[in-house]
Amino acid sequence: MENDNQKLPPMASVVERNIKALLEREKNEEAKESYQDKIADKITKFTGSMLFVYIHFLLIGLWILWNVNLLGLKPFDPSFVILAMAASVEAIFLSTFVLISQNRAARLADKRAELELQVNLLAEHEITKLIAMVSTIARKLDIQDFDQKEIEDLAKDVHPEKVLDFIEGSKKNQEK
Repeated sequence: MENDNQKLPPMASVVERNIKALLEREKNEEAKESYQDKIADKITKFTGSMLFVYIHFLLIGLWILWNVNLLGLKPFDPSFVILAMAASVEAIFLSTFVLISQNRAARLADKRAELELQVNLLAEHEITKLIAMVSTIARKLDIQDFDQKEIEDLAKDVHPEKVLDFIEGSKKNQEK
């Protein structure tokens, strides 16, 4: 069977460079993680697995069978108070570990969103300049086959703070 990668056209070198840079950045971010964050992530990953479910199913099942006297052993928790307490304490710790991992993931998502915003703003600025340049070329070549008003609007720089103000104002108007 032929390798699937051989069928695909090669990527642009800038794409490969960007992928490598992002992977390197991710590796560096992971290296900077605190020991506590690493532990919380490992615990969260394990507790979110089917192995964790199977272990709990087995342990709780044995606990119940033992304490309803189906295994022929003397019950040690016939009212299941100890089981309920252990499950409650476990739930407290597990929810804390999950929250720690979610907070870290949210911080990473915020960083990525900031990077994406900056790249988008740069791309928008570059496209605006390209539109202005192509518009100038079209005028010099006396090309009339485009909507001049739309081109003039697109050639204006977008100011993010004005966009945000407009979005917020529109939301407030819709709420009324």
